[in-house]
Amino acid sequence: MPTVPLSPKFQIVIPREIRRALSLVPGQRLEARLKGDRIELVPIQPMAAMRGLLPGLDTAVDNDDAERP
Repeated sequence: MPTVPLSPKFQIVIPREIRRALSLVPGQRLEARLKGDRIELVPIQPMAAMRGLLPGLDTAVDNDDAERP
C-alpha cells in the first residue's frame, strides 16, 4: 500500500496507480469523509455518468398539465 506525505499546505498527491484505477482526472471533485480515525476521499461522479445505471427503469413522466382544461 503506497504512502503519501502531507505537505506544509496540507495537500497530498494521489498515487498514479490509484488515479488510473479510479479514472481520476485533474480538476475532478472528491468528497472528503471522516470515518472514525481515517479520511475517505470519494470521487463525485457527474450525473451523465449515472446514465444506464438502472436498466429497465421506466423514465416516462406523465404531464398533468396536458389533462387540465
